[in-house]
Amino acid sequence: QVRLVESGGGLVQAGGSLRLSCAAPRNMWRISVMGWYRQAPGQQRELVAEIDRDDSPKYTEFVKGRFTISRDNPENTVYLQMNSLKPEDTAVYYCKIVGSTWYKEIPSEYWGQGTQVTVSS
Repeated sequence: QVRLVESGGGLVQAGGSLRLSCAAPRNMWRISVMGWYRQAPGQQRELVAEIDRDDSPKYTEFVKGRFTISRDNPENTVYLQMNSLKPEDTAVYYCKIVGSTWYKEIPSEYWGQGTQVTVSS
């Protein structure tokens, strides 16, 4: 099973910053959309940010102006720079990448295991 590798989560005080990263396997190609989602306890998973191959980002209103998504195509990596973090940003953050692999040529969604982001007051 293809699993994306996430890193960068942790504990930070309100107003602090974190940078998440997510790397796709080297055997993944035709990568299009890369994005970040989050899920807080007792809540549904929600979109945080997405970025397409042309580096056109989209953000949820709640993080706009504070978070920045970017991608490094040669490295098959997507980043999420999170500034001015708030306690309500506390959640498990999941990476999603749409691409193809040697065993599944048609574009498919692949997810990371999630990384915990905790923002204290």
